[in-house]
Amino acid sequence: MIFSRTKSLGARMTTLCLLLTAVPALSAQTRIVLPEGSVIIVRTSSPLESASARSGQTFETVVTDTVRVDNYTVVPAGSRIRGVVTLAQAASRQRSGVMEVGFDQLTLPDGSTLALSGKLTSTDAAERRQIESDPNARVVLVGGRGGVGAAIAGAGSEGSTASGLLGALGSLLSEGRDVRVPAGTPLAVQLEQGLVLTRRGAARAPDAFTIYTAADRVRAAQQALARQNYYRGAVNGQLDDATQRALFEYQVDKGIIATGNLDGRTAQALGLSASAGATDVAVLSPEEATLLRRGAQALVGRHRQDLTISEAGRLDARRAYAEGDLDLWFALSAFADNASLYERVVRLSGNVEGAGLAGKALIDAARRVDAALARARPETRIRNAWPSIRAQLVELDAGYR
Repeated sequence: MIFSRTKSLGARMTTLCLLLTAVPALSAQTRIVLPEGSVIIVRTSSPLESASARSGQTFETVVTDTVRVDNYTVVPAGSRIRGVVTLAQAASRQRSGVMEVGFDQLTLPDGSTLALSGKLTSTDAAERRQIESDPNARVVLVGGRGGVGAAIAGAGSEGSTASGLLGALGSLLSEGRDVRVPAGTPLAVQLEQGLVLTRRGAARAPDAFTIYTAADRVRAAQQALARQNYYRGAVNGQLDDATQRALFEYQVDKGIIATGNLDGRTAQALGLSASAGATDVAVLSPEEATLLRRGAQALVGRHRQDLTISEAGRLDARRAYAEGDLDLWFALSAFADNASLYERVVRLSGNVEGAGLAGKALIDAARRVDAALARARPETRIRNAWPSIRAQLVELDAGYR
C-alpha cells in the first residue's frame, strides 16, 4: 500500500463530495463510503502468467470475506473485482518477467456493477515498505520471487515508460523467470478512490474485516496507536495516510493480516469497545491464543517425559502403564492440537462468530482433559500446571470454572 501519497484535507473532501453527488438515487441512510486507501483481499479465478498475458487483457478475482463498514455489509463475499493487465513483459534468459495490473470494476452477487479504481498492493511487511519508499512508484509483479508466484515491488514512476520501469527494477529481474500466479492466489486490492456503496441488511456483529470509518472510532484508534508509539500525527478522526501507515505497522507487529484498514480484529487488539449492533462473542487475541497453544504443547511434553514415552511415541518396554495415564496423554495431545487450530482460526480467519464457535469447541476439548485428569495419577507438576491453562479458557466461557 502506498501510504506516502499525501492529499490536503480539502482535496479529500472535494473527492468525497463528488462521489456522493454522483449517486443521487441512493438515500443518505443507505449510502456508505468505503474510504480511499482501504484494502480488499481477493483470490484470482484463473492463472496469471507474464509469458502469455497481454496489455488490456482482463481477469477476474473473487472477494474472499464479506466487507462491512461500521457493521453494515457493503461488499458480500463472492463479489467479483475485475482486473486489467496494463503491462506484460515475458521473461528472457537474462531478465525476469514483469506484470502490472489494475482493478476497474466491482460486480456484486445480484449482478449490479460499480466502477472501481484500485491497484495492487501487498500485505507483506518487506514488500509494503519497499513500495512506500517511493510514493510515485508503479507497483508490479516480478517473476521468480515472492510468496504469490512473484514479488510485488514498486519501481519507476507513474509516468515512466516500460523500458524505464524495467531499468528501475534492476537486480529484481535477475531470476530470469516469468510471473506465475496460480488460480486461487490471494491478492490485495487497494482503493485509489473512495467507493460509494449501498449498505445491505441490518447491523451485524463485527468480524475481522469490518472496516471502521466513524470519526470517533478512528480518533480512538489514533490515540491507542499513539500510546504505543505507532502514530505521531494529529488525533483528528481522519483515516489519512499517516493513520493507515500506523495501522499497518501495528498489524505487522501483532500478527494481524496487514492491510492498513481499521478492521474488527485491529480494533479489538487496540482495546477499542465494540460498536452498536455487535454481539457478545468471546475470542482470544492472537497473542493470547499463541500463549495458550504454547502452554498446552509444553504440558504435553512434560507428561510424555513423565511417562518415559519418546517424541516418536515409543513406549518404555520395561514400564507398566495405567489406562488413565495414557488416556490423559491422548486428551492433552488432542487439546494441544485443538489449541493450535484455534490459534490459526484467530489469526487467519475473518469470521468472529465462527471463531467464537471454535472457542466453544476448544472448551469441550478442555473438559475431556478435566475428565482424564480425574481418572489419572499424573505427576504433581502436571496437576498444578493445568489450572493455569483453564484460567485462560475462562476468557472464552465464564461458566468454565
